Amino acid sequence: MPENNTLNNDQKTGNPVEDSIDQLQKELDRYKKIITKINEFLWSAVIENGNEDIFYTSSIENLTGYLPEEVKAMPERGLSLIVPEDFSEVRHELNSFENNPSKTNLNLIYRIYKKSGEIIWVKESIFVERDSDGKITRYDGIVTDISELKEVESKLVKSQESLQILNKSKDRFISIISHDLRAPFTSILGFAEILLNETDLNDADRQEYLTYIYDSSLHQLQLVNYLLDYSRLQTGRIKVEPQRINAKYLVNNCISSLTGNVIRKNITIKINVPEDINIKADERLITQALTNLLSNAIKFTKEGKSIDITVGMFKEGFIEFVVKDEGVGIPENCKEKLFQFDQKYTTEGTKGEKGTGLGLMLVKEIIDKHGGNIWFYSEQNEGSEFHFTVPKARDIIFIVEDDKASTLIIKKLVSKKLPSFEIYNAENGYAAITMMQDKIPTVIITDHEMPLMNGIHLIESIRKQDETNRIPVIVIAGNLTQDLKDKYAKIGVERVLNKPFDFEVFGNLLLEAVG
Repeated sequence: MPENNTLNNDQKTGNPVEDSIDQLQKELDRYKKIITKINEFLWSAVIENGNEDIFYTSSIENLTGYLPEEVKAMPERGLSLIVPEDFSEVRHELNSFENNPSKTNLNLIYRIYKKSGEIIWVKESIFVERDSDGKITRYDGIVTDISELKEVESKLVKSQESLQILNKSKDRFISIISHDLRAPFTSILGFAEILLNETDLNDADRQEYLTYIYDSSLHQLQLVNYLLDYSRLQTGRIKVEPQRINAKYLVNNCISSLTGNVIRKNITIKINVPEDINIKADERLITQALTNLLSNAIKFTKEGKSIDITVGMFKEGFIEFVVKDEGVGIPENCKEKLFQFDQKYTTEGTKGEKGTGLGLMLVKEIIDKHGGNIWFYSEQNEGSEFHFTVPKARDIIFIVEDDKASTLIIKKLVSKKLPSFEIYNAENGYAAITMMQDKIPTVIITDHEMPLMNGIHLIESIRKQDETNRIPVIVIAGNLTQDLKDKYAKIGVERVLNKPFDFEVFGNLLLEAVG
């Protein structure tokens, strides 16, 4: 075999001097590789006889984009890279350090411009040697990119600020409760007083007042739960759980809970809410928001006046609610205080009703969580109107049917009766439940006999998600018996058809289901 005269990296020449030089060269190469990869650079300056000999490691290019020679040629060397906003402070600290003979090291944090124009944060540590007179004879410094550290620090500061705001919210939580529970308590106590003092009430009036007390008590319990949900919303422990809600149903419920207050002040409430408007919202939270606005309108409206509640289309995909009163209005210099925790605005109602000034913050939080907006218009002594928007519920029909021919027929019938509705098909109950995780149907049309789960099991599962049982269901079953109809009726389903079904009957049931 031919002789190999090439030495590998670990071979020695046999000459101690050459081997030492070779080893030093290897170490230098390793050092250069390390230096070129790290995001910091070293520098030094030696001062002798008034002359300054300055040195920068090559890694300055990694950090700044400039070569050592380019930085040396700048008017103030590395100081020329400092952003103008930081320069004065850095220069002041550096001068103080240099003129203090007892100081031998200094740490600085500031921003610099890279050659690309990018601004980064750096930390510079400077060490000096001084002569017997305290004059500096040598500088040694290390400059490190700390931009990522500053970014983390900024996030921590913002997180701390958020926690401080959250703590303030908790401190005021009791105040919010006292404000929002006032209306139900007033109804309960007012009608209870009438029942206690007026012994000659007829049975009809007595039953009516007891109903008011019951309804207000129930609302009071709900309101406590709502306020607890607000606390959980602030801490992220609860999510908004939207469902399909009829706007008129929502408005009527809110008015019902405050009927006692309305009667006592002889206020007329006018409603302009189309029956076919549905919203996508968390029912408990949105009820709380609307009740709060309505309670405020009642509080600040004089006896014998009126309140208007209007609901209509806003921009595409949103519904607008408006609560307009003929109350005392809001002074111009107080308008900016609304919705602000740190600028609380509160005033007595027309009959001395008290408030905390924090209720509107709760309303805004709820509307924000729904992706809507809230705003208001007000003139002192003329009244106020509060507007808020929430998402419109999509018009969706679920067809739960595993037979393709039957599905096609039902789709055609639905499209004919409800051409603007979206139609989704699920081949079994489990697929339908999965679809409901991100779509809220207006109506569910389901076959009784299906693989994996039948219609009864499907509806029982759906009712667990829709506790108010307001998603209408149409069931189509083969061999329909009275026993099966009774089973469906027991779980709240009255629309049950036998196969084959009459198209006209099906169409009428469908229109009835969508209202």
